[in-house]
Amino acid sequence: MSTTELEGIIEGALRERDLEFSRKGEENFIVQLPGERKLKTTCLLTIGQHGVRVEAFVCRHPDENIAEVHKYLLRRNRRLYGVHYTIDKIGDIYLVGRISAHAVTPDEIDRVLGQVLEAADGDFNQILEIGFAESIRREWKWRVSRGESLANLKAFEHLVDHDGTDDRS
Repeated sequence: MSTTELEGIIEGALRERDLEFSRKGEENFIVQLPGERKLKTTCLLTIGQHGVRVEAFVCRHPDENIAEVHKYLLRRNRRLYGVHYTIDKIGDIYLVGRISAHAVTPDEIDRVLGQVLEAADGDFNQILEIGFAESIRREWKWRVSRGESLANLKAFEHLVDHDGTDDRS
């Protein structure tokens, strides 16, 4: 399948599903996947000679419990379709995958992007709980002390006690 044919299939699939996207050069589609826990996941689809590469940033390098985060990601890889978790050279977390040129169809693009969204959005809070619990506790305490909104931290309320301090004491 030619690069032009792959471009047409991908663009058509994205438009048909009303996904927000932009182009970077001829071979790159930058797709914005709306989520609930992770408000937006940016996914890069890159057309190559043999197919399409899929890459999405999930989370920066964890502050703590790095081995536990990696263990969680490796276990999660067993249940993913078309993509898998990986880390870059500084430890940031990504989902990556490849779709062979002959397998690129609107339905396959939909399946793979759906898996990216399900994983990035569905695993986001768990990754934060394992890898950023202390930062979440500090942020909660800081916001409480200043009367700031806790709205986007409500999912992590179980990590702190009711007066905003660490619940582990």
